[in-house]
Amino acid sequence: MSVRRPRPPHAELVGSAASADTERIDAPAKAAGTARYAYEQPVDDPVYLHPIVSAVAKGTITGFDTSRAEQTHGVLLVMTHENAPRLRVKTSGDLWVLQSAKVRHRGQFIGAVVAQTPQAARCAAESVEVEYREEAADLDFSFDRPDVYVPRRVNGMLRGRSSHGDVDAAFAASAHQVAGTYETSAHYHNPIEPHPVIAVWHSGRRWAPSATRLTLFEANQGAFPYHLSLLPPLLGMLPGQLRIVSPYVGGSFGSKLFPHPHLVLAALAAKQLKDRPVKCELTRRQMFRTVGYRPQSHQTVRLGADADGRLTAVDHQSWAPNSKTRRFIEQTVDATRMMYAATTRRTVHHAVDLDIAPATFMRAPGEFGGMFALETAMDELAERIGLDPIELRVRNEPDFDPETGKPFSTRNLVRCLREGAQQFGWSSRTPPGEHRDGEWLIGLGVASATYPNQHFMPSRARITCSGDRYSVALQGADPGTGARTVLTQLAAEALGVPEAAVDVVLGETGLPLAMLAGGSAGTYEWGNAIAAAAAKLRRRHGADAPSGSSAAAFGFAPRGSRRRSRHAFGAHFAQVRVSRATGEVRVDRMLGVYGAGRIVNARTARSQLIGGMTMGVSSALHEETYFDTRFGHVANGDLAGYHIAAHADINDIEAVWIDEFDEWFGPSGAKGIGEIGIVGVPAAIGNAIYNAAGVRLRDIPFTPDKVIVELENRAAATTAGISGG
Repeated sequence: MSVRRPRPPHAELVGSAASADTERIDAPAKAAGTARYAYEQPVDDPVYLHPIVSAVAKGTITGFDTSRAEQTHGVLLVMTHENAPRLRVKTSGDLWVLQSAKVRHRGQFIGAVVAQTPQAARCAAESVEVEYREEAADLDFSFDRPDVYVPRRVNGMLRGRSSHGDVDAAFAASAHQVAGTYETSAHYHNPIEPHPVIAVWHSGRRWAPSATRLTLFEANQGAFPYHLSLLPPLLGMLPGQLRIVSPYVGGSFGSKLFPHPHLVLAALAAKQLKDRPVKCELTRRQMFRTVGYRPQSHQTVRLGADADGRLTAVDHQSWAPNSKTRRFIEQTVDATRMMYAATTRRTVHHAVDLDIAPATFMRAPGEFGGMFALETAMDELAERIGLDPIELRVRNEPDFDPETGKPFSTRNLVRCLREGAQQFGWSSRTPPGEHRDGEWLIGLGVASATYPNQHFMPSRARITCSGDRYSVALQGADPGTGARTVLTQLAAEALGVPEAAVDVVLGETGLPLAMLAGGSAGTYEWGNAIAAAAAKLRRRHGADAPSGSSAAAFGFAPRGSRRRSRHAFGAHFAQVRVSRATGEVRVDRMLGVYGAGRIVNARTARSQLIGGMTMGVSSALHEETYFDTRFGHVANGDLAGYHIAAHADINDIEAVWIDEFDEWFGPSGAKGIGEIGIVGVPAAIGNAIYNAAGVRLRDIPFTPDKVIVELENRAAATTAGISGG
């Protein structure tokens, strides 16, 4: 699809790489197995750490029996709060490990064993016996608890509550009304690469401010939060004394944005075994306990509309659990504030603090769950009015951001909906329950998607000339997204040289400070810095920079950008079939159409978008957590019980985009694409299920048992209606 608009005359990065289909630079190394990830870094004479985890949700440790562990062949260290080195500054509650006998959630790291082999370390760790004085843990999440509160701020420093007009009065006066309750399950991180670390504590360098005291080879989405705010003060060192190396990352999706307790365990063990590298790689079960998750949500949505389908009242509220160890409250209802034109709106976040492990960011945090509820409710409203779901969305397209009053930088949602409908064959959609193929009921569904600009901090890049080659360095990361490739393209454009002449260096402290690979912000934030550094180099030296010359610069958001509402938009289309016999749901085909700024690399962009859509299918149909409120653990906390989509679950799936250039995100014209691909998928699938079978599901995942119950309820209601008639 190619629908072009004139590019701004002052856009700096417009050239041969626009929408190029460029092969990933690191593809050959990854395919050949020569790309070394964190756990594979070459170190001399390593030892291996395995954590000891709490078996209770709350209480105090009264004793350890470590005798069997200490007698295990190859064991070098059994570490608990009784003998662990002291941490200095409590920068984060979940990182404050082995400092006391207190247990704050089940699965908390309460010790570690270090041995000559990983097998010996694991065997010894599992032999340690722990005695507790257990306390009653508060584990039961419920939206109607008396201690539910509305936080002043949620993630992203967004407001916990926003209200415009008298929503209740406007809703009561509406010609058409819908109200529903929507539930999302907790989702757990399981990237291909489990969370690894190699920690090396260097002796004899304590008083040298710039000499490395600790080296961590680990997988992260950027070193900046570790380097500046969390790990150095925690470990009692200066920022320049911590070196973090993360050359390749095997997937992250938010789970590797911030440090987790295993890094601290490894660092404390390495401190006691100076100059001996300590290796640790978490198991899948441990990842369900300590590396974060997307918290569950309970949401209510009320929509009121006039006779023509224009919204007159929007009321969207969410409830979610929060860990007492570290705060994390998703911005679930924030997208509703700007999505559709409605002068009367109320959006509120609620939270309840529990004795559970901390949550963390997961692809499209907030927007994922909130848009599921909103877009399902919009489909219900369209059905109530008797209006096509796409037409309802078009009629409620705002001219400006309803929440802030700002104009949109670009907003091509209607184009995505219209052109996606044409390409997907939306006109063939039939009324609910009418399209059948044997036992299968077939239907089409649609949902909108959005994801905001995430300008947290300016990034800095340094470009160095060496003969006819240019090295571009910054502290960003490539968590498998293709960032190295895209930044090479942008640097080549900015410098006016072939891509083969550019080398991009990422993933290590000591490089120029840069934004994390998170919030779908990497391409435009890092691109801004590279453009600024290239312009500075050319101003100083012209087109023929001498070997050894360099320039470094910060990349800032364009002047005036804060006066714009900046978001990417998209539309998801799904065709599903529902078995009347088993309740099974299959997604036959999906299409995503996006207005996400300039697409720098078509190949990596498509991979990111269909990857997000695939994760959306997985969460919509499979991923369900069973949290045991008696003991505080995830009962299906492994990949045997926590189901994710397999190859057989994914059929015809495609992502396309319109040609859009957004000057207000930066000179590259690019927006974020890593997360918008997942945002509307569950709603599109749920809406397609309704079109297929005439049953409305408001609780993801859409598992067969839920479908069967609704089919039976619908059949019973139909029978009762006939009998009553």
